[in-house]
Amino acid sequence: MSMKNAYVAKMEAQLKEWSGELSTFKARAEKAVAEGRIGYEQKLTASKAQHDVAAKKLEELKAAGESQWEALKAGVESAWGQLKTSMDSARN
Repeated sequence: MSMKNAYVAKMEAQLKEWSGELSTFKARAEKAVAEGRIGYEQKLTASKAQHDVAAKKLEELKAAGESQWEALKAGVESAWGQLKTSMDSARN
């Protein structure tokens, strides 16, 4: 397996895990009482936006050739870091 493919597989697995967590957050938001619901909805919206950005960056990386993927890796890792921060915030 090439380095690119291994990297993409790792990122896809993490994105899938986070997708599951987003579903959990959504369920919590739906169950939350009225005053707490706003906070969950804001966290969900922010996390979903970051998730979409990370997914787009991963798709760009997957479409890149072997000679280009290293240049895109920094953008993917930046989006990943922002999504991780957003997910960590939503967990609390």
